[in-house]
Amino acid sequence: MTSLTILFFMMGLITCLNDILVPYLKAVFSLSYSQAALVQFCFFAAYGLTSIPFSQLIEKVGYQTGMVIGFSLAAVGCLLFYPAVALHMYALFLAALFVLASGIVLLQVAANPCVSVIGPPATASSRLTMAQAFNSLGTFIAPFFGAYFILSALVNVNQAEGVVYPYLGIAAVLIVIAFVLSRIQLSGLEQPDHHDKPWRQVLQQRGLLLGMIGIFCYVGAEVAIGSFLVNYIKELTQMPEAKAASFVALYWGAAMVGRFVGIFSLNTFSPARVLAAHATIAIIFIAISMNASGMLAVFSMLAVGLCNSIMFPTIFTLAIKGLASGQEKRGSGLLATAIVGGAVIPLLTGLIADRFDLHHAFILPIVCYAYIVWFAATRRDHVAIVRTHP
Repeated sequence: MTSLTILFFMMGLITCLNDILVPYLKAVFSLSYSQAALVQFCFFAAYGLTSIPFSQLIEKVGYQTGMVIGFSLAAVGCLLFYPAVALHMYALFLAALFVLASGIVLLQVAANPCVSVIGPPATASSRLTMAQAFNSLGTFIAPFFGAYFILSALVNVNQAEGVVYPYLGIAAVLIVIAFVLSRIQLSGLEQPDHHDKPWRQVLQQRGLLLGMIGIFCYVGAEVAIGSFLVNYIKELTQMPEAKAASFVALYWGAAMVGRFVGIFSLNTFSPARVLAAHATIAIIFIAISMNASGMLAVFSMLAVGLCNSIMFPTIFTLAIKGLASGQEKRGSGLLATAIVGGAVIPLLTGLIADRFDLHHAFILPIVCYAYIVWFAATRRDHVAIVRTHP
């Protein structure tokens, strides 16, 4: 579990840096909102294209080897930032992000079911929430890291060198982690694969299918808000990008705090009820922000991060509940495919912002959270309340 929490931390750090890349590359290449959203599109499109092939790879090589390959592939993606900067090509940045994201996909496919199967099934939601809390720690640190090393370079918007050294440093860390992970003994984690059910039959599980849509909506809404938060705050307050990035850290930091608290709430109340409550409150906060101005609008949107806290692990565990033993890897691969919502929803949000304005483009995340409320209602009868014992 300790090894897995470190893994989740690095995944959070890398993924959240995209929220810094969006405003940075928007300024460097003079992009529209929808063009800047291609950063998230290329990153999260990797989930839709590689999740199932990677889950098949995990079936063959196992969790540990899969995670080692994932860290190595992510490191290659980071290294590709160097030629992207040297050639000053936006398309090459997008290609590097796709490779980097492919490594993250492999890590997600391996790590999420691994956390679920290393302990009692009844506490899988709280255990995955704890791991996700360290993922949120990485997302909390990322904006400060990006503001200092990347956004501070916006004083010269004709160059893109601000991303070189941060990503080369991340590549070095990923290579070290891959090496160390390859030497650690993680025995007892592999589950037997049952090939009697084809992929199509696994997908026909109603709970899994609805969970895929839930993951699509949740990731899409969370990433859409995070991607445009720097520009949103700048529009509302005229705050410079580097300073606005600290508020992005509050958005992800709220998710981190909420996930630590969620460890206890998910062990006390029905996970489905907790999920429905969080999604409902998220809708309220976004609606307040859309109809407000100044810092009230800013802090209302930041509070959505607190609501996001328990959504991914709860949707994930509700979706795979009831799958046959050994089918978790395939279920995880299908659910990871749904993370492509992080590519689609931000792009559509950017198109709405270009057509109307960013202040009211967040109607799309509201629709996403509304579906999650409905999904939680459909799964409420399938999960018993688990209470902690003194």
